Amino acid sequence: MPESIRRRARSEREEIAPRGRRSEADGDGVIFRKGFASLTELALSGVQVTACAVDTASGKVLFSVDDHLSVPTASIGKVLLLIEVAARISARDGSGSAPGAVPPVPGSAAGETGPRTVRPAPGAEALSILNRTAQDSVGDSGLWQHLQVPALPVSDLAALIGATSDNLATNVLLRRIGLDAVRARAESLGLRRTLLLDIVRDIRGPDDAPQLSVGSARELATLFRALERGEVVDETTSRLVTGWLSLGSDLSMVGGAFGLDPFAHTGPDHGIRLFNKTGTDVGIRSEAGVVVGPRAGVAYAVTMRFNDVDLPARLGVLEAMRTLGTDFLEYVY
Repeated sequence: MPESIRRRARSEREEIAPRGRRSEADGDGVIFRKGFASLTELALSGVQVTACAVDTASGKVLFSVDDHLSVPTASIGKVLLLIEVAARISARDGSGSAPGAVPPVPGSAAGETGPRTVRPAPGAEALSILNRTAQDSVGDSGLWQHLQVPALPVSDLAALIGATSDNLATNVLLRRIGLDAVRARAESLGLRRTLLLDIVRDIRGPDDAPQLSVGSARELATLFRALERGEVVDETTSRLVTGWLSLGSDLSMVGGAFGLDPFAHTGPDHGIRLFNKTGTDVGIRSEAGVVVGPRAGVAYAVTMRFNDVDLPARLGVLEAMRTLGTDFLEYVY
């Protein structure tokens, strides 16, 4: 192959590579090298990558790839609904009276003495009973569609969303809360590129929003850092949301690198604590979360858009996300 053609091919590959940056050193050398290389390889194969990682203590951006872009994030937008629900519980039931979990001390190992999960007596708003209707019905993720109980308290529906990204619970809560209220809350938090656009639908028609939610990696990472620091609306609201998200059972993406029990990681395990929210759709894998270890904490958001034509394509995306998770683990542990 002539050298001019080689140079042109190299130039084309560089043009489609992710426009990212990473912190060059943290005292031990270059960080996030494996993750950045893995994402670059995916981008060169045609995968759209957006990502951002922020130190939870300093707010310093550690890693970013096209983090300003607003892209489809599947179920991650449900976090905005949980924030609005938590804010209403906090406001109506009074600070400290809403059910939630106080996160353990960052870096404490499983079994060590420290703050334990606390669930105060639930208030009236948290125990308001909501019925499901035929109009709320939807398939895919979640447990409630498989249960016989026709009605559940608001706080239980929020827990189902945090644990299993429950679509039916999402639609029932949205019928109670309203999309306009969720959008107003997002705007009040300074979110401009991160939105919950619609209810969950089995089929999206021409008159429906084309996606359930969209978001930018920078805004999502910043939002999750604020949740960790108790700064979203207020401390009680933040702790309610992180308590629900700590129930999340999907560790198939970035969270798969942390070695945690998918069904039981509400407290620290070997000094690692995690809360996260994932989003899955055809050709989309997305995750935002916070992982805290003995040395540091990272708030992160990663979204991959890819041609989901075969299993190897999907497995390559998931492997790259776990590789990035391994880099996060090395930073915090």
